[in-house]
Amino acid sequence: MAEAATTPAITDELDETASIAQELIRFDTTNYGEGRANGEREAAEYVEAKLSALGLAPQLFESAPRRASVIARVPGRNPEKPALVLHGHLDVVPADPRNWSVDPFAGEVRDGMLWGRGAVDMKDMDAMMLTALGDILRSGRQPERELVVAFFADEEAGGDYGAHWLVEHHPELFAGATEAISEVGGYSITVGGTRAYLLQTGEKSLLWVRLVATGTAAHGSRLIHDNAVTKLAEAVARIGRTEWPLRLTGTTTELLAAVAGVLGVDPQQVSPDELALATGSASGFITATLRTTTNPTLLEAGYKHNVIPDRAEALVDIRTLPGEEDEVLAAIRALAGDDVEVEIVHRDVGLEASTTGPLVDAVAGAIGRHDPGAPVFPYLLSGGTDNKALSRLGIAGYGFAPLRLPENIDFPAMFHGVDERVPLDALSFGHRVLRDLLLEY
Repeated sequence: MAEAATTPAITDELDETASIAQELIRFDTTNYGEGRANGEREAAEYVEAKLSALGLAPQLFESAPRRASVIARVPGRNPEKPALVLHGHLDVVPADPRNWSVDPFAGEVRDGMLWGRGAVDMKDMDAMMLTALGDILRSGRQPERELVVAFFADEEAGGDYGAHWLVEHHPELFAGATEAISEVGGYSITVGGTRAYLLQTGEKSLLWVRLVATGTAAHGSRLIHDNAVTKLAEAVARIGRTEWPLRLTGTTTELLAAVAGVLGVDPQQVSPDELALATGSASGFITATLRTTTNPTLLEAGYKHNVIPDRAEALVDIRTLPGEEDEVLAAIRALAGDDVEVEIVHRDVGLEASTTGPLVDAVAGAIGRHDPGAPVFPYLLSGGTDNKALSRLGIAGYGFAPLRLPENIDFPAMFHGVDERVPLDALSFGHRVLRDLLLEY
């Protein structure tokens, strides 16, 4: 088991949540996809040590060499209640330091914020989980119900080496659990001057595809109509420029009605896009939940200026509304055309959990104690989380990483963006809200 001393020394005066988040950022856990990742084992050992120090008996699992996840059970006061899964992931997406104002893995504190890759996705929540549990257990208390606390590997590449692997090979770890809490929700937004909080009650389906075009290899000076790059480029342009139709799910209908209520307008008279834009920076997530999105993300072809390659590839990130996966995939194949093959790289389900019930009420209550009068709205996440894997066991997943944010911060832009950062006071707020939720739900 690794000791915390393997992490660079902390030099800033921070509270415990910020300090742990800073230490986690300093583990470079970059996930490059296709089975390649850094540092997950080291970060998992750090978390394992933290959990052991709280008197728990964590288990570390490797799905492949150094692809490590950590699971621990925390007894609850009320054995009659089903267990709750509280989970985060330890991996992060790549960060090019040339584009950043700071070293993305230094955990620098500047302007009242903690900067670094993972500051919001999601080492902030990992830290809140550890400190909320620490507050509870060090005081001699227990959470209201049994917790399954999990820190997964590989979330940023779909979870094949993390949550999905554990669900398939060790489903017993989650026995007795009916609900789960993780990212991406709980953060505040401002609507018409009113601060509100978003509870993630669903997420879009995930469909990653590879487009493959083949053609004739030849000298770059020749007249070649069977050009793989040209065929691929045309397919990428058609797919990337497609305007997908608007469709509201039950979750987005409820969210937009709540936004309209705050604004004092009739949701039947204002377009869904206008209502989504009224959520300010949160619209960066919310507008994408009103329709399918198809974003080309990578192109690869050729090896020399004067050589026409015989193969060209592109990756496309497709996020459909729940239940539309097959319909959208058929449309993508038609858009790609007969000359371009569509290969499925990774596919996962869309989710919509109940927007009412005891957990939703408990979330609203926990927020209300720390930010009186602030409403909580359900929303559908445009991305995906490890709740997809847990849904295979019948576990309903929610996103609640509580953060009270300043109105001027573009929070969605922090996810996978440059100069990712989170306010220090938001971390402190989040750990207190999460602690109270675990004590009372």
